[in-house]
Amino acid sequence: MADYSDIIFHRADGVARITINRPEKYNAFRGQTCDELIDALHAAAWDKSIGVVVLTGAGDKAFCTGGDQSAHDGGYDGRGVIGLPVEELQGLIRDVPKPVIARVNGFAIGGGNVLVTCCDLAIASETAQFGQVGPKVGSVDPGFGTAFLSRVVGEKKAREIWFLCRRYSAQQALAMGLVNAVVPPDELDAEVDRWCKEILALSPTAIAIAKRSFNADSDSIRGIGGLGMQALSLFYGTQESQEGVQAFLEKRKPRFR
Repeated sequence: MADYSDIIFHRADGVARITINRPEKYNAFRGQTCDELIDALHAAAWDKSIGVVVLTGAGDKAFCTGGDQSAHDGGYDGRGVIGLPVEELQGLIRDVPKPVIARVNGFAIGGGNVLVTCCDLAIASETAQFGQVGPKVGSVDPGFGTAFLSRVVGEKKAREIWFLCRRYSAQQALAMGLVNAVVPPDELDAEVDRWCKEILALSPTAIAIAKRSFNADSDSIRGIGGLGMQALSLFYGTQESQEGVQAFLEKRKPRFR
């Protein structure tokens, strides 16, 4: 894939920076976005000059706000079990044999919160906000978005995140272990650069083996996610799920019951 419309891909000084470039949509992803992210991650994964991947969103309002609901009409606008290849995208973040850092510059909501969860490390601006919205719109992210989230933040907190759909500040995300560091907005790039430089000074093979070892302990969650996505594709065809999407688009409270 030579040209990208939804992302910006830049490689320099051992770092691959992948930016979701849909600020007018709060960097929500559609099918095309996912395909481009997957392509760029593949390119970064096997480029031996690259030692770190940084994933972020364009602008200062949002890192990523998940699936673009305006492209959701009984299913999203791409490929994959649910019409978005999010399974493949999440798995690839884990499969890249080098650290993937989430540079969280704003809202990390829904599928964006799951991307932060899947990344190896996360550095957030003080203005960042985190949370899930699936049950508000008749959706859920099974697998890495739920089961793996509980490994990152703990069972009780993960269930709170999904069952209440609250928003969490960057400092709250730091306290629960969802991010590694929080800095003022004007220091975010410098902090990310510092982490990248420290990683680049270390043995890439040792880091790759360490990442594989971390993943081996939780990779069964990939299978859970596969089963869950099949169930989710059926759920999306129900009145209950469709009411969630319609209410979101109409900016009203959903009537699920």
